[in-house]
Amino acid sequence: MVGLFASSTLALSSLTTTNAGPDLTVSEALSGIAGSISLVSWIVLLLPQLIENYKNGRADALSLAFIAAWFLGDVANLIGAIWGSLLPTVVAIAIYFCFSDMLLLGQCLYYNSLTSKASADSSPIDTPQITISRPTQDLSTEHDPLITDFERRRSSVASRRSSVALERQRKDSLSSILRDDANSLSPAAREVLSILAVIAAGTVGWALAYYSGAWNVKGDPEGGREMPMGAKVLGYLSAVLYLAARVPQIVKNAREGSCEGLSRLFFLLSLLGNITYGAGILLHSTEREYVMDNLPWLMGSLGTMAEDIIIFIQFRIYSKKDHHHRTVEEDA
Repeated sequence: MVGLFASSTLALSSLTTTNAGPDLTVSEALSGIAGSISLVSWIVLLLPQLIENYKNGRADALSLAFIAAWFLGDVANLIGAIWGSLLPTVVAIAIYFCFSDMLLLGQCLYYNSLTSKASADSSPIDTPQITISRPTQDLSTEHDPLITDFERRRSSVASRRSSVALERQRKDSLSSILRDDANSLSPAAREVLSILAVIAAGTVGWALAYYSGAWNVKGDPEGGREMPMGAKVLGYLSAVLYLAARVPQIVKNAREGSCEGLSRLFFLLSLLGNITYGAGILLHSTEREYVMDNLPWLMGSLGTMAEDIIIFIQFRIYSKKDHHHRTVEEDA
């Protein structure tokens, strides 16, 4: 689940080799730093949403179509990276992204199943009214099995509810620890610090790679070999899937009139990743041929950024309603 980074495996791979490079220009250094920040953004992208789901004990705020489309994009990216014989590090990162997607998808399915089960258990049980015309002395014999069956069902439901309650109590205690630790800072302050930490990690990571001789912006990791057409097609497909993935989430937010349960930091990291990704390409070179080769990724990145901005607008519009809803739940 990496925004447009799946397509960046076909573009940024030309920025990383194992040969030590000569002195860099300012634009080349900035290009490398931007690409490194983008990579760190994608690596930690899912953590805020995974934590948000865990704290809430539910994941129904996320559109499953959104996650599924993003997962398919990462799968297409992984196959394309292997097919195109890209750097082992690129393939390893693509595998990591697929694993992260499956983790989030599994978490969502698990919490959604718990929510559905709790809703089913809370529904009333209709007991049939049975009229039996028998002598009085036979009534106890006829009714005993019915009463026993009903009590057994009621006991089973009570047991399930008790199990769910205990599970929620355990999760609530752990979630309260996370909330108590987080309450020392405002949400905006935590988001700013998180973004700054990602930028710092990306910058330091690039510096270590460069000074250790693992970075050469002028290198060609593929040795001038033409990228297979199938790998290129999969790269385009992944870009389209990432671009389309957010549409179901935007529609879901608008339909429900709420963004409650979504992590704003998740989308901030996505925006940061796409901005630095595009900047890394343009800072590397503005030659027409190079820009045209990377134009699909740049356009896809720009489109994804526009969709993220729409979601930020939804956060803003629905924030008062979501705050009121949380206040009502806490009072209850």
